[in-house]
Parts: sequence; structure tokens; C-alpha cells
Amino acid sequence: QKKKLLEELGENRLPYVTPADADFHQLWKTKYSKLIFRKSDTVPEELHQQVQESFLTLQKHSCFFQDLVRIKGKDFLTPVSRILIGNPGCTYKYLNTRLFTVPWPTEGYDIKYCSPQIHDACKALIRLNDYLHIEAVKALQGQHLFETKEIKDTTVIDREQNFATSLTEKGSISKDQSSCVSEDDYVSLKNRTSYNLTLLNYMDPLQMLYLKQEPYFGMGNMAVSWHHDENLVERSTVAVYSYSCEGSAVEESNEQKLKGRDPAVWHVGLKVAWDIETPGLAIPLHQGDFYLMLDDLNMTHQHCVLAGFSPRFSSTHRVAECSRGTLEYIFRQCELALQNLQTDSDSMALSLKSLETAVVKQVEEIHNEVEFEWLRQFWFQGKRYLKCTDWWLKPMAKLEEFWKKMEIMTSLVLSEVGKEEQIEEQRNETISCFLLVLTERQKLRKEWTAR
Repeated sequence: QKKKLLEELGENRLPYVTPADADFHQLWKTKYSKLIFRKSDTVPEELHQQVQESFLTLQKHSCFFQDLVRIKGKDFLTPVSRILIGNPGCTYKYLNTRLFTVPWPTEGYDIKYCSPQIHDACKALIRLNDYLHIEAVKALQGQHLFETKEIKDTTVIDREQNFATSLTEKGSISKDQSSCVSEDDYVSLKNRTSYNLTLLNYMDPLQMLYLKQEPYFGMGNMAVSWHHDENLVERSTVAVYSYSCEGSAVEESNEQKLKGRDPAVWHVGLKVAWDIETPGLAIPLHQGDFYLMLDDLNMTHQHCVLAGFSPRFSSTHRVAECSRGTLEYIFRQCELALQNLQTDSDSMALSLKSLETAVVKQVEEIHNEVEFEWLRQFWFQGKRYLKCTDWWLKPMAKLEEFWKKMEIMTSLVLSEVGKEEQIEEQRNETISCFLLVLTERQKLRKEWTAR
């Protein structure tokens, strides 16, 4: 799609607007209404202070890392350095790389941090998480009410005021308004805004030898290319808090009268996915601003991050789709697989309860999942988490014990299908399904060894 779009464009560039343009608000309300933007003065000063201190603490303790991601079979280091913080036992996968949360302080969990400062930093981020959750619920309620009002009222409503104020909106939904939201809608709003983790980003553009140029609109240097955030609960909100370490370089550049976006200032870029009719948006991000991508905006639109001159941190809060990405889930899978293993009470010899094709296939697939989605993903770049906490070491050791038992189960299947008394038809069926999973394992082991 990208190639086709660039061919269609040739040497031309698509138009885009910034808040300095007269038609900015009109375009925002018609094509980008699910983007909510808030200036830093809407956020409590104390929260700003705690969060910004937490960024600097994590940086001081060298807790930001470039990820080695895999795109079209090739490995790339991300230009942005990251760390994942969130619910204990939660993971987030993007571009074939699984990140493991540094757990934020959570009741009922014994989490030992490498220093009290790292504990405080994680605590500040859970406070920001709670704040952004409330803001997202309010924004969704506001939009939901606005939509129902429009459906009921066929007269044309002047929406200008609603979106003109959305840049700096402070107010919350009043009690009588929120009572219009049904119980089901409220549960849905809560589920789509209950962030279970935040992916923190850091980049100093002046330390980068090379940054990609934005290809469609000519917006300049990109820190993060155009993308949809992946691995999220459907229609969930993404909240992004931005903190650029602004200094003299930014102020100097602001004095120049520039057409388009100011290259010294960080911006978020938005465009309608794979569309060359609609102009793009470039919105400046100053210290402490935040924005929300509501409902299906992340699916219908793409966004990028345009680099300024100063270093910048961001905290990107997500409702990660981790039905298959939590410790709880993978331990359940292991228990399911190990149900097929039995120990003789006298000889302590291990044997399989069943050689049914479906059972063997399920066990071997779980075996692959534990090895390639968890153990190898963790140890591939997992030692870096020790700079913050050793929380993951115990569960990983437990998973490794389960994996060893599954290795034994694999050899037990092999010895069973080799026995003479096996019925030919059943044996062939078992072998052919077993071989498929083993071939996949062999292929993935080679790939991981190369990585």
C-alpha cells in the first residue's frame, strides 16, 4: 500500500495543516474528531512534577533501551529507546518482539525494586495512568452524549465551539449528564480506558545520525514512522503524555515565521489511513501536553511522531490485548499440557496418559508457545529488566521447569510411536501431526539462534 501511494504521489507532497492554519479546526472536527488534545495547564502541577521526575530517574538509572524488532524477516534497532511499565505479569508484543512489564506498585504483589527512586518513578506513572483513565472516560462520555444528542435532534448543531475548545478543554461531564449513559455503555467505557500498561519512549534527536524523512506530506524528521498501534483491545483509547526538555534551541526557532510545522518543536502527525484526499494534521507537543486517541481512531487513522530539536520523553498508556500475554495465561497453558504426563508411584517413571492425536498436538503447540513466545523472547533481551527489578526471574525459572517437562513429553511421544504394537493408522496420524509441530520448532530455533 505504501509503495502504491508513493508511486501515485510521485514528486508531489500532500497538504497538511497545523493550528496556525485557518482551516485547522474545520478539518479537525470533520476528519479527526476522535483526537482529543489537552494543554499542559489542564494537568495538576504536582502530577507534572512527579511524572517528569520519574522520567529523569529512569533515564539516570539507564532503564531506557532500544528494541531489536523484526520487520519482514529482518531485525532493526528502534531509533527510540523504551521501557514498559504496567500490571505485574503483563506483556506487550509489537513487531515480533515481546516486552515484559516492569511492574508498577500493585497491592498483593511483592515487588522488589533496585532502588527506592525506581519504586517512586513507577508509582508516579501509575498515578498518571489513573489520571488519564479518568480523562479518557470523560472524553468518551462527552462524545457519546454528543452523538446521541445529534441523533435525537435533527436540526443542525453548531459543532464549532465543541472542537475549538477541545484543544484546551478542562471541564468534566456533570452528574446529570453522566446519568444518561447506560450501565452497559459505562462498563464498555471503563473497559476501553482501563490502561494495563504504559510504553515509555525517550529520544534525543541530536544524538541520532539519521532520521527518516516523512514521505507523504514533507513534514520533516520522524522519530516514529506512520503506524497503527498494535496488540490493543478493540476500540480502546490510547493516551499519550509528552514531555520535551525544551530549551533555548526551541525558543530561537519560534522567532522565525515558518510555513508548515516548526522543525524545532515535537509534533504528532495524523492522517486518514491510505487516503490521499484528506489533508494531514501536525499538532505541536509542548512540555506536559497530552492527547487521547478515542474509539476506533487508531484503526481508521495512522499517526507518526515528528522530531523536534530537544530530547523528549513520552508515556503512552494502552489497553493491551493480553488474553494470551499474561503470566496467568501461560501458566494455565502449561498446567493443561502437563495433565498428559503421569508418574508411576513405584518406579517414578514418567509416561503419557494419552497418545490421541489431538492431545499430542495441543501439548506440542503449548511447548512451542512457552519456548518461543516466552522463554526466548525474555532471555533475548530480558537481562536488561534487572536494572529495575528481578521480579520476572522466578516466573521465568518456573516456566523453564515446565518447558523441561514438555521436552521429556516430546521424547516420550517419539519412543511410543516407535513401538511395534502401535496400530499403523493411528501411528501414522500421530506422526504426521507431530512432525508438523516439530518442523516448526526446528525452524524457529534456527531463526532465534540467528537473531
